[in-house]
Formats: sequence, C-alpha cells, structure tokens
Amino acid sequence: MKIRWKPLLIQFAISLGVAGLSALSTMNSMELYQSLNRPPLSPPGWLFGVVWTILFVLMGLSAYLVWITDSEDKKPALRLYGIQLAVNFVWSILFFCLQAYWFAFLWLLLLWVLIIAMIIAFMKVSFPAAMLQIPYLLWVTFAGYLSLFVALLN
Repeated sequence: MKIRWKPLLIQFAISLGVAGLSALSTMNSMELYQSLNRPPLSPPGWLFGVVWTILFVLMGLSAYLVWITDSEDKKPALRLYGIQLAVNFVWSILFFCLQAYWFAFLWLLLLWVLIIAMIIAFMKVSFPAAMLQIPYLLWVTFAGYLSLFVALLN
C-alpha cells in the first residue's frame, strides 16, 4: 500500500492537535491529581502523557486508514471519530479543570459507548483501522475505573 502523505499528516494533525489542546488545558492540574485519594493500580502522573500520546498517534493512523478508502461507510465512521475526539477533549476539562469527578465519570461512559460505536463503524470500512482503536478502548476502560474511584474517594 502506497502511503498518501497529505491525508496521513492531516489525520495526525487532527488527533495530535486534540491531544495538545487537552494537555495545554490540563497541564496545571497534574499536581492536583497527585494530591487526590486514588485507587489501587493508579499509574504515576507522567505515564498519562506517554500513553495518551501513543493512543492519539494510533487514532490518527486509524482515521487515515478509514479516510483513504473508497467505502460509502467512511463518512459516518469519520463523523463518529470526530464526535468521540470532542467528547474526549471535554472529559479532560471536566475531570482535571472543573474537578467534576462524578460528571466526568458519566461523560467517560458516553465516550466509552462512542468508542465502541466508532470501532464498529471502522470495522465496516477497514478492519486494521478498527483494531488500532482497541488499545484506546482498553485505556478508556481503565480510565473509567480510575475516574469512578476518584469520584468515590474524594
């Protein structure tokens, strides 16, 4: 498969742009996170940036694989992708900036459902693209555990 650089770079710019905006909007909140009562298995704060960067790269690559197909199903799949990116961005603000832990947990449940819907939509277009989203779903599932217990413990 020949790499189509322009669509690839556009998709990376979108996904990493959302990642960058999330990081900028929450960068002063990691000290707060470290001071919270956190559940067992809570990773150190620095790990979040590493994991999210990897996940946003995978998201961009996945969206690229959908974008370059000729499938009629690609537009609805990419719409779902865009919606879940926006919901993901808002979650960071709810949790870290507004400290609305219960609402952030409920919002994360919405994100989880959207990710599953996106994976199903991507599967209709590109199986590899759908599979690239599985680590994201797993991490958001783990984030749901963390979010719920932060809400319960604080």
